[in-house]
Amino acid sequence: TFTSGTESRSDTVMGLLTLVMWKPSTLKDVSGASHIEEFYSQVVATHGSAKNLPTSCTSRLNPGLCFFPQNVVTQIQTPIFLLNAAYDSWQIKNILAPGVADPHGTWHSCKLDIEKCSPDQLKIMQAFRMEFLNALSGVGSSPSTGMFIDACYAHCQSETQETWLRDDSPELAKTTIAKAVGDWYYDMNPFQKIDCPYPCNPTCHNHILNPSEHPDV
Repeated sequence: TFTSGTESRSDTVMGLLTLVMWKPSTLKDVSGASHIEEFYSQVVATHGSAKNLPTSCTSRLNPGLCFFPQNVVTQIQTPIFLLNAAYDSWQIKNILAPGVADPHGTWHSCKLDIEKCSPDQLKIMQAFRMEFLNALSGVGSSPSTGMFIDACYAHCQSETQETWLRDDSPELAKTTIAKAVGDWYYDMNPFQKIDCPYPCNPTCHNHILNPSEHPDV
């Protein structure tokens, strides 16, 4: 999701970008295919979305790929803050190991709780993280770009106080997400941090999903 707003800060528009579907272009799912690309190509075909997507992207790529942040973020002029977990639970469930790519449910327990992942699965997830970071490097290191990439198994960490501002919220460099975004917004600190690999960060609030509430995992 992308949100922006205008404040009294010299009426400057700033944006917080949570990278819901950041998919490295070379990444395949656990079956060796790329089902998420096929899905968004179908979205474009069904809804005629191409005309509403940035021409800076559609002029050089299949329109379905323009739903993925790394293919449009370099064209955004607004100062942005990139917030994401390196092991984004939504991406693991829907991009790396979707049900269609895992018909025998080998990844079922792992997707519900990262602590139940096998060594081989964790190795694949570490490779997923590296692909993600390689794609992220294309954003550049401009001081106007903020970045908080933690090593948590989580998703949309800006939505709840538990992960945004609470005393035990996830931290990078002893800094919560809320403080990092606030300092960046008010030019107090150009925060750009990428966490070490899982399981290095003890402040993470890793998602543990109830299988009865997530039967599709």
